[in-house]
Amino acid sequence: MKELQYLNKYFVKYKYRFLLGIVITIVAQIFRLFTPKLISKSFKAIEDFHKNNISNEIIKSQLIENILLIVGTTIIAGILTFLMRQTLIVMSRHIEFDLKNEVFKHYEVLDQNFYKQNRTGDLMSRISEDVAKVRMYVGPAVMYTINTLITFTIVIIYMYNVSPRLTLYTLLPLPILSFIIFKLSVEINKRSTIFQQYLSKISSYTQEVFSGIRVIKAYGLEKQHQNNIIDLAKESKSKSMSLANVQSFFGPLMVTLIGVSNLVVIYFGGMMYINGEIDSIGKIAEFILYVNMLTWPVATIGWVSSLVQEAEASQKRLNEFLKVEPEIKNTNPNHSIIKGEIEFKNVSFTYDDTNIEALKNVSFKVAKGQTLAILGKTGSGKSSILTLITRMHDVKVGKILMDGTPLAELNLYDLRNSIGIVPQDAFLFSDSIKNNIKFGKENATDEEVFEAARKSVVHDNIIQFNQQYETILGERGITLSGGQKQRVSIARAIIKNPEILLFDDCLSAVDTETEEQILNNLLEVSKDKTTIIVSHRVSSAKNADIIIILEEGKIIQQGSHNQLVNQEGYYKELYYKQLSEKEVE
Repeated sequence: MKELQYLNKYFVKYKYRFLLGIVITIVAQIFRLFTPKLISKSFKAIEDFHKNNISNEIIKSQLIENILLIVGTTIIAGILTFLMRQTLIVMSRHIEFDLKNEVFKHYEVLDQNFYKQNRTGDLMSRISEDVAKVRMYVGPAVMYTINTLITFTIVIIYMYNVSPRLTLYTLLPLPILSFIIFKLSVEINKRSTIFQQYLSKISSYTQEVFSGIRVIKAYGLEKQHQNNIIDLAKESKSKSMSLANVQSFFGPLMVTLIGVSNLVVIYFGGMMYINGEIDSIGKIAEFILYVNMLTWPVATIGWVSSLVQEAEASQKRLNEFLKVEPEIKNTNPNHSIIKGEIEFKNVSFTYDDTNIEALKNVSFKVAKGQTLAILGKTGSGKSSILTLITRMHDVKVGKILMDGTPLAELNLYDLRNSIGIVPQDAFLFSDSIKNNIKFGKENATDEEVFEAARKSVVHDNIIQFNQQYETILGERGITLSGGQKQRVSIARAIIKNPEILLFDDCLSAVDTETEEQILNNLLEVSKDKTTIIVSHRVSSAKNADIIIILEEGKIIQQGSHNQLVNQEGYYKELYYKQLSEKEVE
């Protein structure tokens, strides 16, 4: 249970609810133990009636009194058992809620490299399937463990008071039971870990298939992927059956051992009664009831042991991620005021996962309110500059300054809140168009949403939909075309009204006429804002204050449009090439 020690902080957090549950459990068990005593007294009364010729009225009165006490104590025990479940099981739901939030919050602070190395389906499986397994430990497993321990303790004390010798005979099978449970638990832990891993594989694979269903259909590969998922399901079924085979030993084993204990009580108790060591047959009945009171707690030992082992395996998988330290950390807890001056000083950057050097000795400066355009071939390092500005990665060679301060020394959240970014791959949520735009500013009014959509030249498209701004988009915005998704993403950045605007080739799916309208609107929007535009088109860059050309991570040209168009090089060639293409159109 080493991995499950991580959850102890939650037991401390809910200690009052936890302790209350234990107290209720103890009281409930005490009330349950009135029944065997009262039944024993009833048997004794009947025996005394035959031996001592006690009147019918007296014996009837005693029996009725015992029956009423049995009914009353049973009802109270039932109510207390209900309250026990309400206390401890509800506690497990609170812990499940907290643990899911903790896992999700940790996912949010982890860096890009983590998400490159781990599959989405596996992350989803851990926060859903694994947390659910852990909840079964902090809820039912803990509750039944407490219940079993208290029941065993109290019942054995009562049994010992009745007959120490008969108690010893009754408990003889327990060491055998303990050894078998230990061996089975070890095996369950192994098989449960393997089964959870296969569940993650299925989740990851199906998530990827559903996300890429259009490509799969376009290539006619449905049958192949169906066969793949069937193979994974068969493997998962095999591991599940292997786990179930071990778990299935518990039930029959418990029942058998309890049955043996009953036979021991009847045989040895009977012999002791015959020999006069027990003064009443009611003591044997009382003992049998005690043994049967132990039946359910003992029977749950196997189930609880299985739950604990499964939770151990799941918590181990959760701990693997919870112990991962994010590479990008907020080193400044104080508030940082961001104005928008950006400077790169001899920055070189290599991606750890691919070992590709994306930038080589890059230097430039953009003053607050200026616009920088970055052009270059695919893979030249344009997008890498934007990811470094947003601190999705940290540089090890060179410096990046924001208002003269190194990025790592600024408050990370203030830095990112001051930036509005439109990524190359426009990501929209499965929500309404209005809420997707308001993602940039949650408290935005409808008029602000409409104005942002007009500036990104998507308003006219939206109002043609049946539900207009309330139109619910499919996963990743699949309802919209590529150009529409890009323009909604631009509206999301505009409505945020940040100090810095970053556009990562966000007009690639837009026609030149619409691009011209958007660029004219952005000139107005970006006044007094630092703006960086990454593009393949000269038309997107020509109005920028500074233009840099990247090639294989190096700056090969730098200047204004007029300067670059009048010097030989990549920019001039690209300008005349795109100009001639436009004339042909």
